[in-house]
Amino acid sequence: MRIKILNIDRCGLVFDISRVLFEYQLNILYMQVEKNVIHLETKSISPESELLVLETIRQIASITDVLPLDDASSKNKTTNSTVIFDEILHASTTMQQAITMAKRCAVTESTVLIRGETGTGKELFAKALHAGSPRSAKSFLALNCAVLPENLLESELFGYEDGAFTGASRGGKAGLFELSNGGTLFLDEIGEISPHVQAKLLRVLQEHKIRRIGSKKEILLDVRIIAATNQNLEKMLHDGSFRADLYYRLNVVPLFLPPLRERREDISLLVPAFLQQYAKRLNRDTLTISNEAMAALMQYDWPGNIRELENRIERAVNLVEGRSIQIEDIVMDSKKASPPMPTECTEGKKTLREILDETEKKILCQALCHYHTSRKLARALGISHTGVLQKLHKYGLDFASSQA
Repeated sequence: MRIKILNIDRCGLVFDISRVLFEYQLNILYMQVEKNVIHLETKSISPESELLVLETIRQIASITDVLPLDDASSKNKTTNSTVIFDEILHASTTMQQAITMAKRCAVTESTVLIRGETGTGKELFAKALHAGSPRSAKSFLALNCAVLPENLLESELFGYEDGAFTGASRGGKAGLFELSNGGTLFLDEIGEISPHVQAKLLRVLQEHKIRRIGSKKEILLDVRIIAATNQNLEKMLHDGSFRADLYYRLNVVPLFLPPLRERREDISLLVPAFLQQYAKRLNRDTLTISNEAMAALMQYDWPGNIRELENRIERAVNLVEGRSIQIEDIVMDSKKASPPMPTECTEGKKTLREILDETEKKILCQALCHYHTSRKLARALGISHTGVLQKLHKYGLDFASSQA
């Protein structure tokens, strides 16, 4: 059973959900806690039992909705929580090297620190590390450390006792360390945690024990930690914003994920996969992509990496009018045409305004050959629809003459 829980953040929410699942004898196979949304997975159950569990969870305070997710893809092979390395699409040598290293350390108990830019697939690798480990039958819990304030992050990680602070749930609650005991805890954006939480996390890594907030009782832990960050931790060490002792505890096995611009050959595998995924999700016919559009994707630098590529493909599937993605359907922030520089600028012959007008007219003429509506032309050039109409009128240009 895979569900998405929409909620209003409050202390004790994770514990309340876990208590309900325990009552129905359901172990948590995967949980990802983010601000206002929790993704959760348990073993498969009958449709009748699933409806009963979902209705019980909906009664928990602060939960606004519970949405079941499609489970069809997991029946024959694997679910999102047990992504295996062989399912990570790649053709590049750099990505293969990262996968090979990850496979080697997956079977160990060592702490892994995944490094890479935003959108490179750090959580995907964390899930694969768990799936390839001896802990794969146990829980995989994920927490984005950047989305919670310090006090809430601490209570989510370590839990608390009854009456530990104002607003604490009656009976206290278990934190993610306890809930992931025997399994894996993935801490994303580890560079965002405060010095106070850094000190408490260091103690967990050193002693394998925790104490709930407000408790003197120590709880023994058997949890594998996988952390991830897109920040320069070495610079943070130098600045004094990240503890050196915690850095060395986390950086036992560093795993570096290359940005998409350094493995462009993977784009040719990722694009068809995303096209198929979003065509199905958006109830579109099977879509293809033109050579020109694919070339544009291959030439782009992708500062947002795979996440940005997926976003652009989803947008293209929404915009396309036919069954093939064309270059005008690909909307990218830095896709504005680069103005050609004048080959010569002899003083006194032309004013700066005249040179700029000529350059602007050339850009419009070139763009008119590729974009066949004023709205698509405006999107491509990054200006308003009214603005592009005014410029076409200014230079006496129109779509009919450009296509002649």
